[in-house]
Amino acid sequence: MGRRVAVRVPATTANLGPGFDALGMALKLYNTVELEETGGSGFHIEVTGEGEDLLPRDADNLVARTIEKVFRRVNSSLQGWRVRLDNKIPLQRGLGSSAAAIVGGLLAANAVAGSPFSREELLAQAIEIEGHPDNVAAALLGGIVAVAEQDGKYYYTNFTPPQELVIYAVIPNFTLSTKAARGVLPELVPMKDVVFNLGRVALLTSALKDGDWDLLTVALKDRIHQPYRSRLIPGMTEAFEAAEKAGAYGAVLSGAGPTLIAFGPPGLEIGEAMGRVLRAYGIETEIRKLEPTSQGAYIIE
Repeated sequence: MGRRVAVRVPATTANLGPGFDALGMALKLYNTVELEETGGSGFHIEVTGEGEDLLPRDADNLVARTIEKVFRRVNSSLQGWRVRLDNKIPLQRGLGSSAAAIVGGLLAANAVAGSPFSREELLAQAIEIEGHPDNVAAALLGGIVAVAEQDGKYYYTNFTPPQELVIYAVIPNFTLSTKAARGVLPELVPMKDVVFNLGRVALLTSALKDGDWDLLTVALKDRIHQPYRSRLIPGMTEAFEAAEKAGAYGAVLSGAGPTLIAFGPPGLEIGEAMGRVLRAYGIETEIRKLEPTSQGAYIIE
């Protein structure tokens, strides 16, 4: 029997309001990437779950491209391998599906190659492929992650979210690519808005570490990306207001969207309150109650 490895990768939510391209959080919703040596020629891709009818089964598949990048670095190839993907993370909804594909492919390929790359090296490779660090860092490392680049090197810190925190996710029935969501952002933003966000990022990390929910309500506000992206998601601002009225500590756009998430205590109907607002705009949604996780991607067999 040939080499075989399976990797479990969490969903992620990025930005967390003011932390644009710098903050991310891992969530208990998972994709599984399995890589198996077949001994034959060519390579094969199987997909079940989310994206089963949409994802390519050839070299254009993001997981396959990622695995091939690792294999090229160790002078190997995809020939003679089977890739199985079991996806629970919705595609192009702002919950880190592409980050999960990249991180899962990297970890699986690294494992079967004998683990030549460290976590830090894998993180750098993931960021290179993804183009921004927040989702891939959270998917790889787990917890709440802050990451920054200095002279070509990435520095990060991560910590465990409070156990009593629930993430109420409202997932619209349409997709939104990161490219489109970035396309509406201005090249320059006013200095006062930058200062506004800087203060709230500082408050946000403290609020999430300490479970200071009153502080979190202030800290989740943003002025540098969500106001511009709101035109892509009708009813977004009203949904945020509805979330707070329903008992949420605050609500934000998850990554590039279109998913909206609210931070709150367990047992409330916060997701339903946001969903009602979006339905009034003709948008059907799926409501999920998710939990943060301190566990990043890991090998399960």
